[in-house]
Amino acid sequence: MPEQIDGKKIFTLLEVTRSIQKMFTQHFTSSYWIKAEMNKLGLYAQSGHCFPELVEKNEGKIIAKIDALLWNTDYININSNFKRVLNEELKDGIKILFFAKVEYNPEYGLKLRIIDIDPSYTLGDFEREKQETIKKLKEERLFNLNKLLKFPLLPKRIAIISDKDSRGYQDFINIFETAKKTWGYNFFHMLFPAALQGEKAIATIPIQLKKIKKIKHHFDIVAIIRGGGGDLSFVCYNNYELSKAIASFPLPVVTGIGHITNLTVVDMVANQTTITPSELAEFFIQKFHNFSVPVKEAEKKIIDKSRRLISDEKTKFQSEIKLFRSVTSNVLLINKNTLKENIQILFHQSIFIFKSENEYLTIIKHGIIKGTSTFCNSSKLILIQFGKSIKKDTISNVKQLSLIVNQKTQQILNGSKIIFKNKFADLLNLEKNIDNMSPKNVIKRGYSITLLNGKSVKAFKDVKQGDILSTIIHEGQILSTVNSTSKPIDQ
Repeated sequence: MPEQIDGKKIFTLLEVTRSIQKMFTQHFTSSYWIKAEMNKLGLYAQSGHCFPELVEKNEGKIIAKIDALLWNTDYININSNFKRVLNEELKDGIKILFFAKVEYNPEYGLKLRIIDIDPSYTLGDFEREKQETIKKLKEERLFNLNKLLKFPLLPKRIAIISDKDSRGYQDFINIFETAKKTWGYNFFHMLFPAALQGEKAIATIPIQLKKIKKIKHHFDIVAIIRGGGGDLSFVCYNNYELSKAIASFPLPVVTGIGHITNLTVVDMVANQTTITPSELAEFFIQKFHNFSVPVKEAEKKIIDKSRRLISDEKTKFQSEIKLFRSVTSNVLLINKNTLKENIQILFHQSIFIFKSENEYLTIIKHGIIKGTSTFCNSSKLILIQFGKSIKKDTISNVKQLSLIVNQKTQQILNGSKIIFKNKFADLLNLEKNIDNMSPKNVIKRGYSITLLNGKSVKAFKDVKQGDILSTIIHEGQILSTVNSTSKPIDQ
């Protein structure tokens, strides 16, 4: 009962709150279906009771707010129903349609006691947001913008948006490491850490996209990676602002965010999408397979063709060497014999000429000496033979004979010079032909000589795998290691 103090009617707080409780009990006898956003679930793990914070927003501003109460037994039933329908537990930041009763307690104040929550409404709200985002992006002609970007032939440099502790990110990196060990595929990747679900994902992923955009010339592609989860954990990927940031990004964006059922809007606007991070990593590796397999086949064809060409040219070169040896041997032999014959002819002719001239001079000498004293019968005969040209004057005859001797000597010298000059010219031509056929000049024309331990390689069986060959070419040599040997295809 109220007290009277100095003429004033005084109520206790308990009396007032009980009066309010009585009023609420009398006027709010029914339960109501109410829609609101559950800003916080407020689950107390020890008791299992929840004290949700419910709000209503208009253009992002809170226009109504009230605390609610969800008892342990009711929470267990509702949460089980959410798992069955949404494959996700009841959580913060979702819109709900709930069945509640207005209650007032003097100790805890005014609250809405939640009796049940319809998970299909929450699912429908997510779908409505998804459809509204799709419609808006299409109206702004942004929906297919990222898909129109040309996908790199070999996406080697990858900017990754993920959580470093995410299981999906770890699986993604492990697959890359395996590919490097198995096939030698080397990817450059850099992590830009971000939250992967809820309001934090909507806030942090666009921030990281802005960072990547500033250094986009360092990357070929952007990958958004996260592990699996329930349907509610993917609601953030239907957000308009997040989807717009990805759709309008200047580099191709690929997603591997672990969903199994419906695609999110982020998946729809991305250049490429996969279900899981592991599948995304395999997608990149397959791109390398598609490129490397034809390259390896072409490499094999080039090697085989090169070996055939080298073998054919080697055979031709060996034939040229044999022909060269045969021709040079024959030329050398012929010219050697010709030179010997010419030397013999020159020798005999010189002896003959010198002998004839010596005899001629001796006869004249004896004729002159004996002609001045006495004429013997034999001298007369000699003088009669040569006396026609030197009849009267002995001095005149000596001069004439001296002139003849000089003329003959000059003829011998001139004839010898001509012979030596002709033979020297023949030798120069022979030397030139030999020089043209020398290995040094043959190499200048594009041929080469292969040596093993300083000796010329003549047959493929002389070489085994692992041998180090020295290939002499024009102006240098090449060292190479033998991988394999084979017979020419036509043998």
